[in-house]
Amino acid sequence: MEAWRCVRRGYGRCVVGRGRYPMFPHHQKSLGRDWTTPWENLQRCCWNRHISSCMRTPFQYWNWRPDSLSHSPLIHLSSYIMNSEGDEPSSKRRKHQGTIQRHWEYICNHNKDKTKILGDKNVDPKCEDSDNKFDFSVMSYNILSQDLLEDNSHLYRHCRQPVLHWSFRFPNILKEIKHFDADVLCLQEVQEDHYGAEIRPSLESLGYHCEYKMRTGRKPDGCAICFKHSKFSLLSVNPVEFYRRDVPLLDRDNVGLVLLLQPKLPRAASPVICVANTHLLYNPRRGDIKLTQLAMLLAEISSVAHQKDGSFCPIVMCGDFNSVPGSPLYSFIKEGKLNYEGLAIGKVSGQEQSSRGQRILSIPIWPPNLGISQNCVYEVQQLPKVEKTDGDLTQTELDKTEVLVTAEKLSSNLHHHFSLSSVYSHYFPDTGIPEVTTCHSRSAITVDYIFYSAEKEDVAGQPGAEVALVGGLKLLARLSLLTEQDLWTVNGLPNENNSSDHLPLLAKFRLEL
Repeated sequence: MEAWRCVRRGYGRCVVGRGRYPMFPHHQKSLGRDWTTPWENLQRCCWNRHISSCMRTPFQYWNWRPDSLSHSPLIHLSSYIMNSEGDEPSSKRRKHQGTIQRHWEYICNHNKDKTKILGDKNVDPKCEDSDNKFDFSVMSYNILSQDLLEDNSHLYRHCRQPVLHWSFRFPNILKEIKHFDADVLCLQEVQEDHYGAEIRPSLESLGYHCEYKMRTGRKPDGCAICFKHSKFSLLSVNPVEFYRRDVPLLDRDNVGLVLLLQPKLPRAASPVICVANTHLLYNPRRGDIKLTQLAMLLAEISSVAHQKDGSFCPIVMCGDFNSVPGSPLYSFIKEGKLNYEGLAIGKVSGQEQSSRGQRILSIPIWPPNLGISQNCVYEVQQLPKVEKTDGDLTQTELDKTEVLVTAEKLSSNLHHHFSLSSVYSHYFPDTGIPEVTTCHSRSAITVDYIFYSAEKEDVAGQPGAEVALVGGLKLLARLSLLTEQDLWTVNGLPNENNSSDHLPLLAKFRLEL
């Protein structure tokens, strides 16, 4: 019997239809019973009972043992241990194994051929040998809009109802933000009414300055970038709307936000840092829209980060890209180039396993009147942007010279000028098991990223390194991610201690002065 399939929540339309294969390995009638059993009855049913798994994932975790976590030499964040409580869909039930912990991984690049991951107690002194430096931390976090949660309740049937209420969730989210105390926050799915009434006032009380861009089309949420007053001054705010009335392809309401920040340093000429945040379209079968939205964001970053000498300032690009590691879209971000000739539209993000019946990407993907070249830069001079400053600055006149390009012949080759690296490696090196950044009833995958412009010696020999004219950042540390198996031992996401269906990503960077 075929099961009904509904596309996961996101910034695309929800499509319901019959799936080709059963969604779960249970008969439909049994599935209905399992998912409608009251919580109290489920507790009585499952108490003292061995619960096994019927996972439908490409990886089988037969050798995984939770007790191996206790052998890690790294410092554990005991304040953020997740409890193993709550009911699960029958397809995800298994024996709970206690608690799951995340830890900081400290990284040193002594040479361009080897990266060393160190425990918190074993930080190599060579990582601390620079006086002329500016260290800062970045969090990227899809906090799960309450309206989207309620509109897509089928994704959270494994959760106890009390943990899904905003009055329960927001204190947990704020607690995480306070605990990690990042210098820069890039938040997605920030609901507009909650932002005005609770999120912004709470973050401002913690010393953050907040900028917000709501989705177009009266959608209830958007993206926010918040930064510590004590660490940065604001030079410019640059929202990006991916909806274009004059471009039929761009009929979705996703947005991006790009800030130019200046570190507060006791010196006359301080460098600047470009921070971008976005949430791309979810729809797995609209890779044409995803790539165009990404090109629009990269064009704005190119405009904002472009400096007088022709180079680019350091860049941090965060967000929910709704694409998996190794997909064409992901590879384009990291390698700076993509030949999409013959590429099926549903293969762009890697979310679709089969390209059967899908059309091929057109050449070019977007029309000329969008004003963005195949190098992901603006083709025409843009209007001057209104700059915003915080209380410590007067009106600043920044030279934001747009990159002018000549008309190009039709080509299936996309390029961008940045040499970007991912903070995370996406697989555990010892096992090859994938890391996940989101986990709910239908999937557990990586779609969230922190990309950054790496120091030139760190990207030497990598594809696209020859075109990297970007000021570099050194990655000092990252907060470890988890496997799907890890998360289902604590009933997936959200749960009693983690109140989004995404995990927060965190990284510590160093800017050499």
